[in-house]
Amino acid sequence: MLDEEQIADAARRLDEAERTRVPIPQLSLQYPDMTIEDAYAVQRAWVTEKLARGQVLRGRKIGLTSQVMQRAVSITEPDYGALFDDMFHDDGGTVPYGRYIYPRIEVELAFVLGRPLKGPGVTVFDVLGATEYVVPALEILDARVQMSDPDTGHLRTIVDTIADNAADAGIVLGGRVVRPMDVDLRWVSAVLHRNGVIEESGVAAAVLNHPANGVAWLANRLAPHGVTLEPGQVILSGSFTRPVHAEGGDVLLADYGPLGTVGVRFEARP
Repeated sequence: MLDEEQIADAARRLDEAERTRVPIPQLSLQYPDMTIEDAYAVQRAWVTEKLARGQVLRGRKIGLTSQVMQRAVSITEPDYGALFDDMFHDDGGTVPYGRYIYPRIEVELAFVLGRPLKGPGVTVFDVLGATEYVVPALEILDARVQMSDPDTGHLRTIVDTIADNAADAGIVLGGRVVRPMDVDLRWVSAVLHRNGVIEESGVAAAVLNHPANGVAWLANRLAPHGVTLEPGQVILSGSFTRPVHAEGGDVLLADYGPLGTVGVRFEARP
């Protein structure tokens, strides 16, 4: 287990990496015995720093919701991170060049809560009843921890990702808002275009068989920490495509068919 000083130091360095756009060495190499709970402790310490600076917690994200991705990182459950007010970008807007280190895009559904959700025992039906509306979304991922160690080639592990706010860095909401009972959310599908070329496609049932299952899992996972998902919060339920890397000048657009489109442009390199 990491001690309080090690946790605070890791959180401080992640925060600095986000500001300077220079990723830190992998925590998994610095602390080979680092556990998933250690990683969440680092994430919570970083969240506390952001809140102390006046940033506003706007919601949560859920990641690694597919079995394929879980097997790839040797875990058996999803992970989660925090959404802050400065992470939200306008649909069709431009992301400033240099805002991110290594931005990637995923396609998701966002649940906006109308009532609180507090575990344990939250079910998919509780989530559907507590959700005010569901809206198409893009999540912007980033890596404040080196994805590959330059000396050994060692790839970052799940503890690196979790400590790094589950790689959460941005969000774009757009398209058509729907009530959770008005459509079968399992069969919402999308294709992701980069500069007009289809890069990825998927269907929301890939997220734990129903995207609301991810929200239920999150509410129950946060319960031991006394955390409630609050009304008005945005919950990213998990991607149903693989991440697509974005370069300066790229336009990323997800077409959700009947639910419309949501997209963003990354400012060109100077």
